[in-house]
Amino acid sequence: MIASRTQVALIVGLLLLLGLGLTLYKTTMLGFPLLPGEYRDVWTIESKISFQPKDEPLTVELELPQGLAGWTIIEEHFASSGFGFSVRESDGHRKARWTREGLDRPTTLYYKIQTYRAAQASLPDRRPQPVRPPRLEPDQLAAMDRLVAMLRERSAGIETFTELMIQEINRKTLDQDVEFLLGTYQADRVTIMLDILASAGIAAQRVRGIALEDGRRRQTISSLIEVHNGSDWTLYHPETAATGLPPDFFVWERGDEAILTVVGGQGSSLEFALLRNTLPAKTVMAMEHRTREYALVDFSIYALPVEQQGVFKTLLLIPVGALVVVFLRLFVGIPTSGTFMPVLIALAFIETTLLVGLLLFIILVGVGLWIRSWLSRLNLLLVARVSTVVIVVVLLMAVFALGSYKLGLDQALTVTFFPTIILAWTIERMSILWEEDGPHEVLIQGGGSLLVAVLAYLVMTTRVVEHLTFNFPELLISLLAVIILIGRYTGYRLSELYRFRDLAKPK
Repeated sequence: MIASRTQVALIVGLLLLLGLGLTLYKTTMLGFPLLPGEYRDVWTIESKISFQPKDEPLTVELELPQGLAGWTIIEEHFASSGFGFSVRESDGHRKARWTREGLDRPTTLYYKIQTYRAAQASLPDRRPQPVRPPRLEPDQLAAMDRLVAMLRERSAGIETFTELMIQEINRKTLDQDVEFLLGTYQADRVTIMLDILASAGIAAQRVRGIALEDGRRRQTISSLIEVHNGSDWTLYHPETAATGLPPDFFVWERGDEAILTVVGGQGSSLEFALLRNTLPAKTVMAMEHRTREYALVDFSIYALPVEQQGVFKTLLLIPVGALVVVFLRLFVGIPTSGTFMPVLIALAFIETTLLVGLLLFIILVGVGLWIRSWLSRLNLLLVARVSTVVIVVVLLMAVFALGSYKLGLDQALTVTFFPTIILAWTIERMSILWEEDGPHEVLIQGGGSLLVAVLAYLVMTTRVVEHLTFNFPELLISLLAVIILIGRYTGYRLSELYRFRDLAKPK
């Protein structure tokens, strides 16, 4: 029988070779660079078309983006299982079309692209269309004329007219004519703004796209207003009146062309899932050719749906945090409350940022310990006691979320990412530890947990680590080998060397 030490050596060696070998293949054959260099923010945008089919032939058309304003589309994928599918080009527009004879259940179609902004370019110039006044009811037309006259009187040109119009429509206390129009229009505010500009004889159009936010799900189309001042086009934000194209805005369609058309269906919706990956420029430039030539990329994280990619982007950092915990506990000897609770706390810090997360954790645990000490007087059974603590923690999270929202602290809104059950058990364990060993031991273990969590957070959020874990997940196999190797260590810890330092002194 092979000795235990030999078995461990063989397992560690095989795992190291497997992880490093796959990484070497991707770097040499697929062009994935290991070290940071010039990077690009590559956005994966997954469109989800949902609808309820009727009892008739079905046709779904989706207007495809054209890569405007410096955006470059690297890849695009369509999901068309069971449907006839084609991409048509006409008058500078590209449309994807799904067709089917009939369907008896709700269904979902997907369109996914990977894109990055190669340059901060503006939208291409083009001739404005003739202005057509909106068709309105007599009372609406009268209110519109009064509003246009008021805006003209206060403005000094097309630019100031547009800015004043946006400010008037977004005021908390609305003008009577604006309030009437908002109440009688069966459309959004951007449509009302475009009709006001048309009534004033100003050429304008809608620019639709996606406000990019990493990890966002169920994002919908947003709109900007593009106004022609007689010589150039200017973009305006319909809420703030800020000019120019925002850097985090991906232009999908310019004009009033319908983005989604469903014939033979009802209740249709178009939602987007977003994910940002920071990739080396060399990788970005070679992605299209690489995916065609090497099938291995089809089995990478990039082949997953965007929502799952966002999950794995965080999930793949957990083994790195586990390595930090193993190292600090076995080699340094830092005590923690729970074995891997510091990793969960570090994940929460990633969502809330470090300083906000530390403050929230200390307050939650502190208040929870105080409430737990009060509950101990009621002589509750363990299950009821822990359930009570869980409810209290959830209520505290809700209070923090509401308070931070009122104060405008968006980072604190992510307090809900804290692992509720782990926090409840931590409070329970610390309260028992308080009763048995006193507050000194609670401070030691609680402080150790926070120290390890902070160190794990600093390692997990390093740019190199984020790049390696997402682009080279096979390296986790080698990391597993390292953890197994560390697990064989039975020597002294650094804290023990300090603890028994007096024994080393000569008598």
